Formats: sequence, structure tokens, C-alpha cells
Amino acid sequence: MDYIKNYIEENKERFLEELFELIRIPSISSLSEHKQDMIKCAEKWAELILKSGADKAEVMPTDGNPVVYAEKIIDQSLPTVLVYAHYDVMPTDPDNLWNTKPFEPVIKDGKIWARGADDDKGQGFMHTKAFELMVKTNTLPCNVKFMIEGEEEIGSPNLGKWCDENREMLKADIILVSDTGIISPDIPSITTGLRGLCYWQIEVTGPNRDLHSGLFGGAVANPINVLCDMIAKLQDEDGKITVPGFYDDVLEVSPEERELLAKAPFSEEAYKKAIDVKSLKGEKGFSTMERTGIRPCLDVCGIYGGYTGEGAKTVLPSTAHAKISTRLVPHQNYKVIAELFKNYFESLAPDYVKVDVKHLHGGQGYVCPIDLPAYKAAEKAYQDVFNKRPVPVRSGGSIPIISAFEEILGYKSILMGFGLESDAIHSPNENYPLENFFKGIQTIPMFYKYFVEK
Repeated sequence: MDYIKNYIEENKERFLEELFELIRIPSISSLSEHKQDMIKCAEKWAELILKSGADKAEVMPTDGNPVVYAEKIIDQSLPTVLVYAHYDVMPTDPDNLWNTKPFEPVIKDGKIWARGADDDKGQGFMHTKAFELMVKTNTLPCNVKFMIEGEEEIGSPNLGKWCDENREMLKADIILVSDTGIISPDIPSITTGLRGLCYWQIEVTGPNRDLHSGLFGGAVANPINVLCDMIAKLQDEDGKITVPGFYDDVLEVSPEERELLAKAPFSEEAYKKAIDVKSLKGEKGFSTMERTGIRPCLDVCGIYGGYTGEGAKTVLPSTAHAKISTRLVPHQNYKVIAELFKNYFESLAPDYVKVDVKHLHGGQGYVCPIDLPAYKAAEKAYQDVFNKRPVPVRSGGSIPIISAFEEILGYKSILMGFGLESDAIHSPNENYPLENFFKGIQTIPMFYKYFVEK
């Protein structure tokens, strides 16, 4: 492994500057004003992969943001690894909570601070540099293809169709992804399960215009009050979701597997301290790790309406809005859940308001068997670098396209993440430890080695 460490050491400053070129492009897929930034970021990624040793790299159109496709085929008889990553990032708001400029990366306290530092420019770029390392040191043992999309943060609405249209081009033996995390810097882990996702946007409408809250308050229903009442009815006092039929297809994990999951290192006190809360809340009868790994949940991601500016304005608003998501577990079909939720939420509406429920996006959950040869290769690679056998964990997060890959392309995905809970992905002050970035570049070539050997 000395040649890997030496190459990283000799090139690490360049690696970081190239990553920063990507980070400086505000590729926010959910905001239409960044459409040109999406194209610019895709073109930059294609340029960097080509420089790293790919035979070809191109920006390919979809019905939405483009996909970067690249490949290096050294021998058709050898296995092929298909690397997946995404170049789009989350919005930065609330901007006033950032300690640095979100799209001007800063290195401080051994970390890269910026939007996309971890999710997923930092983690995705590890694969480009690990690929370069193998090419330049003549140690690339198999064929490599890259598929880097620009819509993961909005549910990958167009990637499934693109994959279906390009099945032949995307032929591979395994999909390799770094968009997850490890338990801690000294406890490596491999994500073996992801929760599915369903996401809605809701509008509750009362009067046909904003009203004076003194002249009309008490006589006309306030849509914000009504929306809050409706949301409160979505869960009971035990943390169970009340949507009829919601739990019908939930995969119940056996007591034996729950016992294995409980062996993963976890400190509830450290967990609470890290997010500055006195106590935790969730579905009754399950541990914190189980609540985020093997059980579904429902959350209000945003709620807004009326006057929210400086000072006071006595107004009874015409409309109220909310964005609500559920995280789903294996066997729950997000399309079925989308309809169950819509029907139930609309049934909660009193006749003095109108309710519009729009399903924005969703995806299925995913489980990777730990006896898969590619999993064993990843396990051995982590062990080489971290000197510890990685712990298999089920993540509470979702990457909706991962299950679609299996359905459309027929390949399993190995989730070799290196992020930490403290990286604050999707939040202000997102960061990524330099140590994790470089350890990722060190670990990935070892995966290739053991995967081809197996």
C-alpha cells in the first residue's frame, strides 16, 4: 500500500484544488436559477475525469439535468465497476448560520468547510482520484465506468429513464457508491441498508385573500392553524404514523437481527450531546438505532404561510404550506404510500379549507447482503486501511436511485461511505474531514484489488 500513500502525499494539494473547483460551482438542483450552474458543474467533472485517465468522458442530456458518463475499458474480459455519484447539492439556507461562504471552500480544524464538501462532491471525487491513482501507477485491475448525475437531491426523477435507455453502455458487475458514512473516525462501517422516501408538498387554502386578523379573526378559519391541527393527527402519542395501511408492508426485523444491530457501537449520551438535546423521541418499543435504521418515520420538513417579515402585521393568511416526508423501510412501496398519505391527509380537512397534496418524489428502500463477494471485498479494503473490520449498518437516509439501479440494471450497489454524522450534510456549515477524504482515496483502490481477485 506504500505506492498508494506516496501518490496521495505527492498530489494531495492538487487533489484538493480540483475538488474546490467543483465545490465553487453552486450546483443546486432544486432551484431553477442554477440551471446553468448544473451544466457548468457537469462539464467540469467530465474534464477532471478525462484528465485523470478516462478513455472518454461526456456530458449526456436527460429530461432534466445532464449526466456525466465516462469510462476506461482495459480488457472486455475483466470485471467492470460502475461508479455512481451526484454533483448536485442542497440549498444553503439559512445562510446567516454559515460561518464561512458556502461555495468558497475553507480548510480549518482539519476539515473542508463548504456546501458539497461531503455530500457528494467530496465523497464522489474520491473515486475520481482513486481512479487516477490506479491509472498512473499501472495498478488498475479492471474496467471502470462513471455515472455522475445532477438530480439526486430532488429524487433522481430522470436518471431511471436515462439508465433504461443506456443499458448496454452501463453494463457492469457492481455499482460502487460513496454517499453514506462511517460510525466514527476509528470505527469503519459499511451501509447495508437504506430507507426509502416519499415527499409531498401541501397547500391549505381558506379565504380568497389575506384578511385583517382583527376584523375576521375568530369568525374565519386560519389555514395555518388548520394545517397544524392536521399535521398533529399524522402521529399518535406512541410515535406511530396514523395513515391507514401505512405499516401493512413493513418488513419486521427478527429478534436475532435486532440483537446483531444492537452490537454496533453507539452512545446515546454522545448522540444527544452532539445535537444539543436533553432527550430523544421516537416510535415506542424501539431503540434509537432501530428507529433510524429499520423503522419508518414521518417529518415536517418545512411549514410556512402568512407574514414572516420583520415586525408585526396583523393578518389572517389565505394559504398555508408544508413540505412533509416519510422515510420508508424495505417492502414499503413509495407509490402506494404516496396515495395512502394523500387520501388520508385530504380526509382530515374540515370543510372550511381546501387542501392540495402534491407528491414531489420518492424511492424504494435497499438492502445489500453481507455475503456478496463485492461486500467482502469492501470489508477487506476497510480493514486494510482502518485496521478494523467494518461494522455493517443500516442507514436512516435514502438514496432513491439505488433501488432503481437494481430494478433497471440488475446490479447490486456497494455503499462505501466515509462521511461522519458531524459533517452536517444538508445543513449550514457542512464539512468533511481531510483525513476521511484521503482515507477514502486510499481505501477505494484496495476494493478494486480484492473485488477482481474474488
